[in-house]
Amino acid sequence: MVFDGEAASSLVKELRVSFSSGKTRSYEWRISQVKALLKMMAEQEDEIVDALRSDLAKPPLETVVYEIGMFKNSCELVLRELKQWMTPEKAKTSITTFPSSAEIIPEPLGVVLVISAWNYPFLLSLDPVVGAIAAGNAVVLKPSEIAPASSSLLAKLLGEYLDNSSIRVVEGAVDETTALLQQKWDKIFYTGNGKVGRIVMAAAAKHLTPVVLELGGKSPTVVDSNVNLEVAARRIISGKWGCNNGQACISPDYLITTKEFAPKLVEALKTELENCFGKNPIESKDLSRIVNSNHFARLLKFLDEDKVSGKIVYGGEKDESKLRIAPTILLDVPQDSLIMSEEIFGPLLPIVTVNKLEESFDLINAGTKPLAAYLFTHDNKFKEQFVKNVSAGGLLINDTVLHLVVHTLPFGGVGDSGMGAYHGKFSFDAFTHRKAVLYRGFTGDSSIRYPPYTDTKQKMMKALVAGDVPGVVRALIGWS
Repeated sequence: MVFDGEAASSLVKELRVSFSSGKTRSYEWRISQVKALLKMMAEQEDEIVDALRSDLAKPPLETVVYEIGMFKNSCELVLRELKQWMTPEKAKTSITTFPSSAEIIPEPLGVVLVISAWNYPFLLSLDPVVGAIAAGNAVVLKPSEIAPASSSLLAKLLGEYLDNSSIRVVEGAVDETTALLQQKWDKIFYTGNGKVGRIVMAAAAKHLTPVVLELGGKSPTVVDSNVNLEVAARRIISGKWGCNNGQACISPDYLITTKEFAPKLVEALKTELENCFGKNPIESKDLSRIVNSNHFARLLKFLDEDKVSGKIVYGGEKDESKLRIAPTILLDVPQDSLIMSEEIFGPLLPIVTVNKLEESFDLINAGTKPLAAYLFTHDNKFKEQFVKNVSAGGLLINDTVLHLVVHTLPFGGVGDSGMGAYHGKFSFDAFTHRKAVLYRGFTGDSSIRYPPYTDTKQKMMKALVAGDVPGVVRALIGWS
């Protein structure tokens, strides 16, 4: 069956009818769907592991921890906190509206669209979806066609476990996504690259639809010479190659260190890489493969550039038939090279050297704002300078990627790395309108706000609007 503009329009109408019935607004419905998602993850763990092995040769541990475990944590947080999140928040009022009371009511936006990514196809699909459900919305999920086994499994499982009158999955590629983007949504949540992010935002603008864009960028990692090098190297490896072999939006994209310290850093990375993945890492079962031949060719283009090909100090092995590239370290790559001009999204790690580490601020800020920035140091003053001077979606000191798991921190980009944020309550907020309500009775009605206007009324209104109680008294007794 072809999914075109007409089919997309019909789908949105169906979901609007379901949303208008009010059932998605109830606490009971929201909780039932979150419990169903938890049940799904528990019962279908093996199928999910198999799908990710098929799409990416993703190691089971990475799937169980990053895709399944982290999503279960999101669901359990919703079950614990949702009642509090849904409770209207009392707001203060002033003498200007006396007597009155006020509150802020969280209400669902309506019918929302989630377009997700291929690199973490379960987590990046379901984490926004559970936020949308928790907020009381009807949802359409469009998984990435680049991870076909995961996309197919998501469509099958969400069809079996969730309420299909309010939650639907649409599979497909460019044509299907285009048909969806032509519709009017109450919010669009997109995870992916900046090029498609611009297309999504342009389509949303036609309907004045708000968007969350979770994009990427070149996330820098600054390494000081005073660190525990063994631990720092392991943590860089974990965030780079231990996260889908570098195919993650918050993986360290490049390192910055001093010319003097670079050789030591390279040696430490080599040693720890061998400890993690053996002497022939291209054969390691603990490394994901490159997702497809297009991405493989893109990465090879980085390595084959004349000004870069001689800079490899470790790795560089590749097997196109298996879509595998070994962890690769490059030293002193030129700033004008291809590998330094766009997000790498793969197992290649350039090291840029500077004379003084303070030069790293200008280097980072010369580019677009990244989704994450990392610093390894024992120097508290330098730590403060880094936090003050580097603008990124999120910062992490003395580790990589772990800020992702702290649900009390918003996760999202800034500038070219995206807009909006989610995780924890921020996911609920992303799909919620905070509705302002002011309550008044019929007592306390004063003639001063109604024509005909006089000097006394003007003085009193001026004092009232300013919240100036003594001024109101002075106006009442005729003092200027």
